[in-house]
Amino acid sequence: MAIAERDATGRTGAAGASADPRSAGRAARGSRRKRLRRDAVLLLLAAPGVAYFVVFHYGAMAGNVIAFKDYVPFDGLWASQWVGLSNFQAVLADDAFWHAVVNTLWIALLQLVFFFPVPIALAMLLHSLTRDSVRRFVQSVAYLPHFLSWVIVVAVFQQVLGEAGLLNNVLGDAHLHTVDVIGNPAAFKPLVVAQVIWKDCGWGTIIFLAALAQVDEQQYEAAAIDGAGPWRRFWHVTLPSLRPIIVLLLIMRLGDILSVGFEQMLLQRASVGPDAAEIIDTLVWQRGLVQGDYGYAAAAGLFKGVVGAVLVFAANKVAHRLGEQGVYA
Repeated sequence: MAIAERDATGRTGAAGASADPRSAGRAARGSRRKRLRRDAVLLLLAAPGVAYFVVFHYGAMAGNVIAFKDYVPFDGLWASQWVGLSNFQAVLADDAFWHAVVNTLWIALLQLVFFFPVPIALAMLLHSLTRDSVRRFVQSVAYLPHFLSWVIVVAVFQQVLGEAGLLNNVLGDAHLHTVDVIGNPAAFKPLVVAQVIWKDCGWGTIIFLAALAQVDEQQYEAAAIDGAGPWRRFWHVTLPSLRPIIVLLLIMRLGDILSVGFEQMLLQRASVGPDAAEIIDTLVWQRGLVQGDYGYAAAAGLFKGVVGAVLVFAANKVAHRLGEQGVYA
């Protein structure tokens, strides 16, 4: 009997292959076991990180049920009374919540406009340096603030720009008018953007430097031979190479747009007042942990998470429409 038979439509069917599906299944399982044995060390190394996300991120999502309950710690998570959407109605009807949303969006917008381009410019500057020793020194100096906690960063700015800081001491010695930048609510939003730039712009260059390292130098040489100046080489060679990374980071930033630094804001909230420094995260902390209104705090936090997820899906769809890869297919 022939192994392959041609049916009336002219297609060839493998009679032998369909007759033994168990052997194919055994081969697939054997292949999986081989891959597991081969990657056992890597899987063990990844296990703590996976466990962290499972326990503290995905597992903690079960606590969102508090948003639909009148949560009382003494009654427990499941014994507390269900209130449906009452907590969400209280959040959406609260002027303090919408004030926190406006503050959060303003700070996020300022960071997006003024902070996001800085790592790109710094990466291009570092990439243009010809001496490796100078490049490594500048990179080390620029990376260092990232490893400082916000407590130290805020303390440094306080010592420099505070009412009794270095700047006012110099102005006072020169008999000039002193300024309290740290305690001025009007200057708070530009101040927090400056703090973020100083702390994280160096760390943000790592991805862009890696992308610039992949650009073929022959493209710059060919563009220069064709008469392209520095600006045209940037526009036609450098920027297209960085565009996928920029789009990817923008999408991820949009998903995190309602999170603008809880610790940074909390440390400076008392000096400028809640009108200037209140964001969604500090409002959740104030209403939940300080005032004990856990249902309200959980509803506000869940609202922020849903908005972030919607923004990621929408931005990823726009990226696909523009021909970029995005975060996921």
